[in-house]
Amino acid sequence: MNSVGFYNETNEEIKELEEIEKVVHYALKQEKLKHVVFNIIFVDDLYITSLNNDYRGKNKPTDVISFALEDDLTIDLGEYRLLGDIYISLDTGKRQASEYGHSVLRELSFLAVHGVLHLLGYDHMNEEEEKVMFEKQELILDGYGIKR
Repeated sequence: MNSVGFYNETNEEIKELEEIEKVVHYALKQEKLKHVVFNIIFVDDLYITSLNNDYRGKNKPTDVISFALEDDLTIDLGEYRLLGDIYISLDTGKRQASEYGHSVLRELSFLAVHGVLHLLGYDHMNEEEEKVMFEKQELILDGYGIKR
């Protein structure tokens, strides 16, 4: 059984949260994952700017930051995999949804799936990695029924 914590650390209600939870669990099923543990934390631009500055040296907001714990091989939870934490900026997600011309649900679901894939070791540092990761994201979102 997977354990995913969803936390809203903003002052805004996230109407799409229940559906985003379903999308994330669908993504885990598509990746055939069992016994994973991680959190998704929704924050504002001020908070994510602080994280982005502290950990990436970029003093500006970003949409999503993932902190993968499997990089630390000293953590052993037996049959469980402790994947880490995903921080999503609600402010940036809403802004990007408007800029890209799609729903907030689509954008926040994309960011959540993107973060999950990062926790699993996927990346987009070069064209080949980006192609694999973005195809996987789109397959998950399309399979769930969230289209562009």
